[in-house]
Amino acid sequence: MAVQSMTGFARASAELAGASIAWELRSVNGKGLEARLRLPPGLERLEQAAKQIIQKRFSRGNVQASLTLSRNNSAVRPVVNEVLLEEAAHLAKRLQERFGCAPATADGLLALRGVLEIPELAEDEEMRNTLDSASLSVLEEAAAGLEQSRRSEGAALAAILLGHLSTIEHLVLRAEADPSRNPAVIRERIGGQVRILMEAAGTALDETRLHMEAALLATKADIREEIDRLKAHVRAARGMIEEGGAIGRRLDFLAQEFNRESNTLCSKSNATTVTAIGLELKVVVDQFREQLQNLE
Repeated sequence: MAVQSMTGFARASAELAGASIAWELRSVNGKGLEARLRLPPGLERLEQAAKQIIQKRFSRGNVQASLTLSRNNSAVRPVVNEVLLEEAAHLAKRLQERFGCAPATADGLLALRGVLEIPELAEDEEMRNTLDSASLSVLEEAAAGLEQSRRSEGAALAAILLGHLSTIEHLVLRAEADPSRNPAVIRERIGGQVRILMEAAGTALDETRLHMEAALLATKADIREEIDRLKAHVRAARGMIEEGGAIGRRLDFLAQEFNRESNTLCSKSNATTVTAIGLELKVVVDQFREQLQNLE
């Protein structure tokens, strides 16, 4: 299953005997799925069925669906209100004679409200059912187009996310291989700190107890667990992206775990090189999480 973005656009249309049908669908980010419909007057009856079509394909995003329906009234004859037309013509002539107004024209008189009317095409039940069925069929086509649009953007987004994961993995491996984590280096650093304390305090400190405390602090400062968890999170995130589907919320939770481990790594670090790696990790994790906000 492919990864989907929550943004996209699609349009679909069709010609039916006596009508032109067109749907436009736009999708943007949302915490859940919300479908908003704009339907022509008289077609509110389609709302529930239209929402079900959208809900069947998408699980997150704010989707706005607009239906345009143009009826072909070529078979309908216009009706002229001859009484009103005659009264308007007489009035125009009097105004011309009395005030010197320009003579009235035929198109001007016919443009007066109520003079020329085009009656609406009457719809029987069969025609309504045909129109409803065709409208929903065009919506299915538009929804399929929107899904494809979201998948195309989702594929590009997945590539960006995988790139961030590769960077995170590279930084974790750098932290793991940092010379400051070498046991010999750790012993030398702790030994040096103990010697400084002993020289400063003279005989007031218990050397054995001091070494034990230093060893305990060194154990607490070890970042092995953070490195292992970060590696596991990278594997899990890659697996989710490969799996596809609606993974945005799950990846967002994992991004929070990335951030937590990065913070812990920085707080436990006793080497400037590892701290710098931890800070760089935080930047990449923030970029990773920002991209996730557009993922279904």
